Amino acid sequence: MCHPAQWQEFYRNPHYKSLASGKETPAKTGCEGCHGPAKQHIEAQGGKTTIPNAFSLMPARKALDTCLSCHGKDYSRADIHRSSHSQGDIACNSCHSVHKPATPKFLLAKRQTDLCYGCHANVRTQFSMPFKHRVNEGFMNCTDCHNPHGTPAPTWRMGQRPRMVTHALANEQPCLKCHSDKRGPFAFEHAAVRVDGCESCHNPHGSTNAKLLRRTSVFTTCLECHNGAGSFGRQNDGIATQSPTHDMRNPRYQNCTTCHVRIHGSNADRTFLR
Repeated sequence: MCHPAQWQEFYRNPHYKSLASGKETPAKTGCEGCHGPAKQHIEAQGGKTTIPNAFSLMPARKALDTCLSCHGKDYSRADIHRSSHSQGDIACNSCHSVHKPATPKFLLAKRQTDLCYGCHANVRTQFSMPFKHRVNEGFMNCTDCHNPHGTPAPTWRMGQRPRMVTHALANEQPCLKCHSDKRGPFAFEHAAVRVDGCESCHNPHGSTNAKLLRRTSVFTTCLECHNGAGSFGRQNDGIATQSPTHDMRNPRYQNCTTCHVRIHGSNADRTFLR
């Protein structure tokens, strides 16, 4: 009677199943399931301060715990207390809107890209670069690679954790969900791919360089590791690859992947040749 706009649209809301199922207790049904008992609110004839759980007035931790009273069993939110968002006092209602969602799916307060760009302005700039993943075009979303509710520790780049990057099958990088030809397993693995991950050579959001490379030229990317120090940049017989017959100053040798075409891994040659 007091909130007709919210109630008339509530049947379209995923939370309506708390009423439709008929299995939930009154404490977890309808409006009071989230906002708590309304006796004091009715007696005072309104007012936010009389609502036990007024989300706009609640601290982030309490808002999170209120939502997790129902959503805590969801595996995708199992690590939410350890996520960067939760630790930064970003609660569920910072991104989701139950009564006025901009998107029916996930009840987001804004379109997903606009929502993420609101805080991650530097990432928005990267997606405007000449070579980038097509997020702005709607081909993919941030949540295809990231889990905003937190993720377990990754199995790659253990010294420098990626930010809430979700795992693909077999706890692999999310890049392999689309780039499945790079998955392997290969007889001869490229350590940069298997241990350090794709980001050792590529900028995942966007780059001014082709192939999303971190450096302008292929050979300068390779020379970050294959610089002659230790065993890097040397063949098994001890002959340095930076030799008169393999001079990286010569443009002929500056596109390493012309010869080392299987750079992500090979089943035929340990030097990733054709």
